[in-house]
Amino acid sequence: MPQLSVVVPVFNERDNIPPLLAEITTALRGLIEFEVIYVDDDSIDDSRAVLAAQKVLHPELRVLHHVTRSGQSTAVWNGVRAAKSPWIATLDGDGQNDPADIPKLLAARDAASADLRLFAGWRTTRRDSFNKRISSKIANAVRSRMLKDATPDTGCGLKLFDREVFLRLPYFDHMHRYLPALVKRAGFACQSVPVGHRPRTAGVSKYGMLDRLWVGLADLRGVAWLMRRGKVTRIEEL
Repeated sequence: MPQLSVVVPVFNERDNIPPLLAEITTALRGLIEFEVIYVDDDSIDDSRAVLAAQKVLHPELRVLHHVTRSGQSTAVWNGVRAAKSPWIATLDGDGQNDPADIPKLLAARDAASADLRLFAGWRTTRRDSFNKRISSKIANAVRSRMLKDATPDTGCGLKLFDREVFLRLPYFDHMHRYLPALVKRAGFACQSVPVGHRPRTAGVSKYGMLDRLWVGLADLRGVAWLMRRGKVTRIEEL
């Protein structure tokens, strides 16, 4: 059984699949037993065919396909549900997260206390457009003020978390952007770990500034409500 499942959601990322897969396997082979689960969100390019061909080169690879387009959070959710390992690493399929940082997250987990169940990548140097950096900065500031999740960068796709804890969380579209707050609501802690960030070299971004803003405001209200209504009670068995 693998000790780590790497879940990668993709939509129309055919040119980023082979190099990113090669980097993942290079970073993890010989370090830990792992599997890689790509979840294709009904791409309209030939991402599925590229993934099928990559299975020959990477025996650790498993491929899931959404029959209808369902979004990034659903892709992550289904990948985690299918995973065989108790620990999950996620990263974006656009190649901007560096798989070489996964061992850094594993090292942070191994040195952490038992209540830490999420290790979130923190992109200290962003390699995005000016508009994207500004919109993320505003979104992080508003989110942090409303949710008090003590996390400087929830938008980073590179994360490591406990599978069982994740599957306890309330599922909703865009939940992947609020994992620190949701994990805190469940009674556990998270730690931010500085990681690298790279410019996109192929494909196009799937999100615009206004998409993030309006959807984010609606989500924030919902997550804030969940935080207020959540309750965790520690129990002892006598």
